[in-house]
Amino acid sequence: MAARSLARYFDPDGEKYGIPTYPLHCAPDGLATRKQLRARGLRPGGQDIAAQVLWRWSRGLGVAYLYRIDRAKPVRPMTPARWRAHEAMMRPRRTCPRCGTDAGYVIRTSRGACEPCIRREEQPSALPFYQF
Repeated sequence: MAARSLARYFDPDGEKYGIPTYPLHCAPDGLATRKQLRARGLRPGGQDIAAQVLWRWSRGLGVAYLYRIDRAKPVRPMTPARWRAHEAMMRPRRTCPRCGTDAGYVIRTSRGACEPCIRREEQPSALPFYQF
């Protein structure tokens, strides 16, 4: 079964899929994904997609686009102005909508509030054990 799936996604000429296509872990040297380029301190730099990797998994068909390493450019350094813009962009995501404080981390949208606010809501109201 593994050999059949390897053959299904092996199209180095791009006749079936339009661009050169390889099965997972079978791409030739000299090509890398965005994540692999970033690990090397590179970025695609405006180049077109050179090839793709296809694989089947539980959620359907997976695809990863590949770029030529020799055409990749170095990652642009973060200047002070870029850091300020990044901080300004992240500030609303770190601010709790209930208490208005900066949580120091990105608040998950599924939770909708910082952890102290969530804990306060989950605590049962403090009722005295004995009522006089």
